[in-house]
Amino acid sequence: MTIITRVEARDIRFPTSRELDGSDAMNEAPDYSAAYVILHTDQNDGITGHGLTFTIGRGNDICVAAINAMASRLEGRNLEDITANMGAFWRDLTSGDSQLRWLGPEKGVMHLASAAMVNALWDLWAKREGKPVWKLLVDMTPEQLVNCLDFRFVSDVLTPQEAIAMLKRKADGKAEREAQMRDQGYPAYTTSAGWLGYPEDKVRRLCREALAEGWEHFKQKVGGNLDEDRRRAAIIREEIGEHRTLMMDANQVWDVDETIANMRSLAEFNPYWIEEPTSPDDILGHAEIRHRLADSGIGVATGEHCHNRVMFKQLLQAGAIDFCQLDSCRLGGLNEVIMVVLLSAKFDVPICPHGGGVGLCEYTQHISMFDYIAVSGSLEGRLLEYVDHLHEHFIDPVRTRRGHYLIPEAPGYSITMKPETLETFAYPAGAAWKEG
Repeated sequence: MTIITRVEARDIRFPTSRELDGSDAMNEAPDYSAAYVILHTDQNDGITGHGLTFTIGRGNDICVAAINAMASRLEGRNLEDITANMGAFWRDLTSGDSQLRWLGPEKGVMHLASAAMVNALWDLWAKREGKPVWKLLVDMTPEQLVNCLDFRFVSDVLTPQEAIAMLKRKADGKAEREAQMRDQGYPAYTTSAGWLGYPEDKVRRLCREALAEGWEHFKQKVGGNLDEDRRRAAIIREEIGEHRTLMMDANQVWDVDETIANMRSLAEFNPYWIEEPTSPDDILGHAEIRHRLADSGIGVATGEHCHNRVMFKQLLQAGAIDFCQLDSCRLGGLNEVIMVVLLSAKFDVPICPHGGGVGLCEYTQHISMFDYIAVSGSLEGRLLEYVDHLHEHFIDPVRTRRGHYLIPEAPGYSITMKPETLETFAYPAGAAWKEG
């Protein structure tokens, strides 16, 4: 029996704004940050659960405060009792304290805090089982997996019985798909060459370096000046050629009609999708954009700011998206992520999780590999975002080869940071911030 004795929350920030890493049309100078959770237990084996939620600097302390406000809902609990009915635990954590739930509900800072705690719990569970999280999920029976989920508010679209049936239909071939992932890895695209704040000569150089490393899929940030967007698109197309994939990401800056006009202007560069073209909350706006861009062959992608399973349900019901870009920290942790994976599979919309930021690539590799092996059984339309930033701070960082994620082997959720990182980048007292 394992008792969770203490929830420790830390404010960890990286000064990425100094080089404009992560810059886009909406977020000009982010400092990639993590509200970081460590779950301590009564065991003496040194195993702790680690999780984080991603922010871009100021306000990270508010997430830490929210984690501390929720800590009592986890402290003193028995890990085995929680994992025996994870769906009930998730509902209790996100809704059991009605006063805290009022601050969401199931969105915003409280949901970000929930994600850090929930993901830390999955990390602890997987470490106890001696498996990486993707393998823990793949090895569950359909009934065990569905028992981890809360179907409230989405049962009109997907019931537990339907979810079990979906998983059972994909049971055949799981071993072969797992072997394929071990051998080939999961196909990915890189965002690292296309940040909006980078000068054009740096974009050109980074494209060439990525090509030399075997990347076939590239994403460009757009949404600043249209002429500059066109010029940068021309540079990227010149470097990567016509046969490779180019995606575009506007990071929410355009209105609906503005999106249509700008993407028709950019259509000559053959973008695979336009990501977050408008307000992330505008479900009908995304549906209108998708309808009016249908003749251009440009898909619509969104989800990194979609805050819960209900909103994804509506995006899917409205036929508003071609690609589901769920975020492992914006949603309420892995339980809700799995629900969105299942909803997307029902609507035959491929998931392409959001991977920018610190730790998100470490998380999402588990999600996409689980989806392929156990849920969708398909790689069609599926690409996993890769950003070449800050992986050196993790004990078990992502590994890529020739534009593919290699399967994670270490037990846990790959999110445990090095002790020296937690000290150096602690805000505001860490050495990295004293130097700045």
